[in-house]
Amino acid sequence: MGFAKFLAKRCLQGILVIWGVVTVVFFLRFLTPGDPTSALVPPDAGQEVRDRLRENLGLDEPLYVQYYDYLTDLAVGDFGQSMAINREVSSLILARLPATIELAVASTIVAIVIAIPLGVISARRRHEPVDYGATLFSLFGISTPNFWLGVMLIIFVAVHVDFLPTTGRQMALSTAAAALVTEGSVSELGRWAAQLVLPAITLGTYFTALITRLTRSGMLEEINKAYVKACRAKGLPETLTLYKHVLRNTLIPIITVLGLQLGTLIGGAVITESIFAWPGLGRFLITSINNRDWTSIQGTIIVIGAGFVVINIAVDALYAYLDPRVVAD
Repeated sequence: MGFAKFLAKRCLQGILVIWGVVTVVFFLRFLTPGDPTSALVPPDAGQEVRDRLRENLGLDEPLYVQYYDYLTDLAVGDFGQSMAINREVSSLILARLPATIELAVASTIVAIVIAIPLGVISARRRHEPVDYGATLFSLFGISTPNFWLGVMLIIFVAVHVDFLPTTGRQMALSTAAAALVTEGSVSELGRWAAQLVLPAITLGTYFTALITRLTRSGMLEEINKAYVKACRAKGLPETLTLYKHVLRNTLIPIITVLGLQLGTLIGGAVITESIFAWPGLGRFLITSINNRDWTSIQGTIIVIGAGFVVINIAVDALYAYLDPRVVAD
């Protein structure tokens, strides 16, 4: 099987998964108790008003008609109108998606930059102080709740030291990049990065600890194999042997976790976004649930599901690059 055929097969499977998500999300609304129109009318509204609203929203149509209309609307990118604030759901999601992607990517970068070198060094210097330190750090990162870590960072780093912004997203990446290109202003890029530091550390600490442990254990399995001894016998530098040959053979489980975790992060780090008042998808989803805004809930979950699918296809493509036997199978 060629790479193009392999990728086309994965894309087709992804489309089927997204269709499954859409179907489940659509029918889930009819399994939950309560009338969606209750959130839109005053409690003392008469039955005539409620019936007219149901007719306007198409809720009086048979279920298969509603399902067909929903699928055809989704096909052209129409997620419907928000029941709570009477705006297009697609525009509400698009307004919040960049904030979530920025936070997820920043957390992933923090995790990769710290975890992979730390895992490699920890495996190379097994049973030495640096290995014990890395193990202790991993244990701390995995066992620390991010809601506690976020609050502690706000108190000690932002409030006492007054060094970094505590809440909110004051500037988008596009704004900072435009200032850099048009005005040559690096300070705007610095402001953008500063607002990301505390949320990214909070969200990425568990992720960093997990990748560190995976890298260390994978390196320990590979580091004494015959091909590594052959590399050393040929006189290759130790750094080149470790990072080019050994690390590559340990990357598949790491990429799996990276893909799953990045999908989770894009799905909305609800707690972190709430602590730092970060205007992302996770916070939007919680607000929509509180308002019983079904169209927004459905749209957000579908976008999150599609994000998972896209990331998993990218992970599969990376598998195929790192290990061509995946394509052959």
